[in-house]
Amino acid sequence: MNDHRKLGRELRLFDTDPLIGAGLPYWLPDGAAVRHALEEYVREAERRAGYRHVYSPVLGKRELYEISGHWEHYSEDMFPPMDLGAEQVVLRPSLCPHHAVIFRSRGRSYRELPLRMAELGPMFRAELSGVLGGLTRVRSIQLNDAHIFCRLDQVADEVRGALGMIRDAYRALGIDAARYRLSLPGEGGKYVKDPELWRRANALLVEVLEESGIRYEQADGEAAFYGPKIDVQVVDSAGREATLSTVQVDFHQPARFDLSYIGPDGQRHRPVMVHRAVIGSVERAVAHLIETHGGAFPTWLAPVQLLVLPLSDAQLPDAEALVSQALALGLRAELAAPDQGTLGSRVRAGRLVPYRAVLGPAESATGRLALRPRTGEQLPPEPAEAALRRILADVP
Repeated sequence: MNDHRKLGRELRLFDTDPLIGAGLPYWLPDGAAVRHALEEYVREAERRAGYRHVYSPVLGKRELYEISGHWEHYSEDMFPPMDLGAEQVVLRPSLCPHHAVIFRSRGRSYRELPLRMAELGPMFRAELSGVLGGLTRVRSIQLNDAHIFCRLDQVADEVRGALGMIRDAYRALGIDAARYRLSLPGEGGKYVKDPELWRRANALLVEVLEESGIRYEQADGEAAFYGPKIDVQVVDSAGREATLSTVQVDFHQPARFDLSYIGPDGQRHRPVMVHRAVIGSVERAVAHLIETHGGAFPTWLAPVQLLVLPLSDAQLPDAEALVSQALALGLRAELAAPDQGTLGSRVRAGRLVPYRAVLGPAESATGRLALRPRTGEQLPPEPAEAALRRILADVP
């Protein structure tokens, strides 16, 4: 069993320290490289899908979350407010209120819709110490979040598009969805009391799921407080299930923030808000990737993509030049010099690196490399530039 908490520390991807606090992991260079590659993949996928990226503050006035409904329905998961003079500010538990405010920062026309707004930004949850663990339950979360403001007749297409992005991402990441869950409200005061809005939102999600032929299960009590959602569930190495990706339909917050656009009739109309997370929490996504791949990440995600191993100090200058050439092409390459041990020990230490290049006298003399993929075979010798571009071709 690959436990990401144990493996992540052994591979020096992340760690924690009591002085920083429980549920607040820090990322070491190799882990930061994995995280950065994942974030860049998502940003580029969103850009191609027509999303515009924004940045918003990690703090907001308490009033912001009172309007959104978080203060009434979600305050037990929020950090206490901080007094700043006559105002109270709160570490945000979600990005959606900020995006609603950005939407209403100027007048909007129906011609702008759907308006797809995305952000990879931090949010905070006051998780109790007993439930914290590794990267899966943390107090500071880097969220891959997006909100689509659209007309009612555009909602189904936007939900379908979001589910397609999720499927594409899982394929690129080499992970599988365990099941799709339609998360519905349960009993109690956690949920907004507006049966008609819940009925309309639920009907739209069911329509997309059934038209897409996606098998799903219903789960009461798992909805967001403002609306139902499609949750894409994954299972970790211990058999525990968690939500990685989600798509939600929200009629509630557009009304609370009095969002509107001018329709073709010249009148004000209320948009629908579709919440969408392709990989959700970056921390949870990386935890799942560590366990799925056992640290042997796909080439595009690997913290080091090429390990260069000179046989002796005589090949060290050529090895350093090769690393520089690889870095200039955008690859993550490192040198494993002879002073780090025998060739065998250096190869074993780099067993999880997707590609290795051993430089001996012949390679130095000819400038040709025989790449050794992690899978065990040895590729035929080829010019260094061609070998490096072969690795680049392995990156989506």
